[in-house]
Amino acid sequence: MCQTQILSQKGASVISHCPDCQMINIWNNNLMLYFTPQQFNSFSDFITNLVFSDRSFPFPDGEERVILCTPNRDINFVFTLQEYRELSEAMEETVYLREVYHLLNQ
Repeated sequence: MCQTQILSQKGASVISHCPDCQMINIWNNNLMLYFTPQQFNSFSDFITNLVFSDRSFPFPDGEERVILCTPNRDINFVFTLQEYRELSEAMEETVYLREVYHLLNQ
């Protein structure tokens, strides 16, 4: 396993990366996602441009949630507004930190 560095942590969302292989990990509760830098940028753009109120609906417990579909039809992510905000903030922070690291390593 890579020796990762944590770039951001907001609530249950932890984002880290490996300086050697450049893979970026998003840990959220019991899920772990791996991204190349390009994949992460695409996912970050998607999350940043998502309007929660346009894509959410009430679940049986009465709480509004947004569903994020994945390429695998059997796996989807579901976030409350607070969870979505934490993920979005963590991703934005990660984008900025990656830019800082890039500038420092030039």
